[in-house]
Amino acid sequence: MPKVAIVTGAIRGIGLTIAKLLMKRGISCIVTYYDWLDDLDLMKRELDALKNASGADYISISADLRKKEDVKVVVNSAISRFGRLDILINNIERGGWPIVHGPYTKKQWELEFETTVTSKWYLFNEAIKYLKDSVDGCVINITSISGLTGRSGPAGVIFNDCYSLSNRAIGLLTEQWAKIGAPNVRVNELMLGFFETRHGPKTRGWILLDDNQRKAVIDHTLLKRTGNLEDIKKAVEFLVFNASFMTGQRIILDGGYLLGGECVPSMPKGVVDPNEPTFGGSIPPGK
Repeated sequence: MPKVAIVTGAIRGIGLTIAKLLMKRGISCIVTYYDWLDDLDLMKRELDALKNASGADYISISADLRKKEDVKVVVNSAISRFGRLDILINNIERGGWPIVHGPYTKKQWELEFETTVTSKWYLFNEAIKYLKDSVDGCVINITSISGLTGRSGPAGVIFNDCYSLSNRAIGLLTEQWAKIGAPNVRVNELMLGFFETRHGPKTRGWILLDDNQRKAVIDHTLLKRTGNLEDIKKAVEFLVFNASFMTGQRIILDGGYLLGGECVPSMPKGVVDPNEPTFGGSIPPGK
């Protein structure tokens, strides 16, 4: 019987790319959306085309995943329509660009935390009882390197406080959920750096940065570019289909941003006496 996945935030960008990947592999999907409604028709056209080509089906659901009742509708739709649930792609989040939103309001802080953390928590807790019935259940929590960088360095103008702490929190939940899901359900975290549709060139916030701010992010990234959707697709494909012995782990997909773009200097000549013993050498007589 074909597998079934829930993919959240699937109306565009990362979520839609993942839904298309899974449907091409014959996996039926429950795809959720909430905003960016201008992209809804395009999402449905692309998924309809895949449905006809692959035979995999899909259901699209408008859901505010901060609400338990909406989460129940999403999960129950998978069970009532397809009779099973095998994969949860926890892609729901809200990033708080300081350059867009300015200082936090209480409402903005709560919106970021509830969307990035609480929604993922609701989804996992509602889905796990069905995921455990799968032969190879899989959960991927998609997060951000903001959970490690905080509001510092070149990323400081991009990652706000609550967004950073929310993404750090998901790392702890990933480890906890891996224990809850074992042995039938693998739970891993895919931590993203700067991508074209997330904190990168195709986002509103990136456009608001000045040239020096954008250059600082790229210069700090070892591979000297932002990521693209193909990079994410390959990582998700690995976690879903090839990482059968991996759970409770984090993959950092950031082009080397966390390592930083500083050069490794040449080894200096040093001032050690050439008569001193070297590694593996013996001590000269009289020493």
